[in-house]
Amino acid sequence: MTTQFMTLGTGRFGHPTQNRAISLREAAIFQSFPPNYEFAPGNSVTVKHTARHIGNAVPVLLARAIGKSIQNHIREHDKSR
Repeated sequence: MTTQFMTLGTGRFGHPTQNRAISLREAAIFQSFPPNYEFAPGNSVTVKHTARHIGNAVPVLLARAIGKSIQNHIREHDKSR
């Protein structure tokens, strides 16, 4: 995912069945943000800022898997127990 995913000429993330680029919400779901995630609750933010937030994010489910892997490694190799 890139921060410019919303335009076909720069990010090249096209919708699979419609002749358009993917939306902010579609990109967020693709990056595994929850469907109801609010990027700036109560604040007004620009589309560009939100796109940067989504494009630069480590996918939530990937981050969770990495975290669990690290926890398991520490448990299995902790010599102080």
